[in-house]
Amino acid sequence: MAIIINIDVMLAKRKMSVTVLSERVGITMANLSILKNGKAKAIRVSTLDAICKALDCQPGDILEYQADEDNHSE
Repeated sequence: MAIIINIDVMLAKRKMSVTVLSERVGITMANLSILKNGKAKAIRVSTLDAICKALDCQPGDILEYQADEDNHSE
């Protein structure tokens, strides 16, 4: 399973740069890059809240669940 973080999609829809989002959320560009690239192991609810406020969206607009194709439940 994987949780995909689609920050790029919302940034494009809002015509906002990563730099502006970083400033509004109070997160470093490095940490935002880790989130965008799917390398993050966790995200604080407060960070998710700040991202949603900055992008005027719901958590479901930026978080997506994808099941592993080779791991079927029985």
